[in-house]
Amino acid sequence: MISLIWDAAFIRILKKWKKKHPHLIKTFQEVLSEFVKNPFQPSLRTHCLSGKLKDCWACSITYEYRVVFKFISKNKVLLIDIGTHDEVY
Repeated sequence: MISLIWDAAFIRILKKWKKKHPHLIKTFQEVLSEFVKNPFQPSLRTHCLSGKLKDCWACSITYEYRVVFKFISKNKVLLIDIGTHDEVY
């Protein structure tokens, strides 16, 4: 099982995102629930990133929204950003 690290910067971003998208909060919670069980479950479409985010990964909340994260260790993940494809990449 994966442990999620919620740093202060991500919490601020998430609060703003939740205010803009209250209809997606339940979906976000469901995605995180699945993510901690298996971050590479096909429905999450987890993929590694390149360029300035080369050490990071992303998974999908919906077709439009992503969560960017970084593996700190085998069982720890740092949540970095949440938003649309254009916002987070």
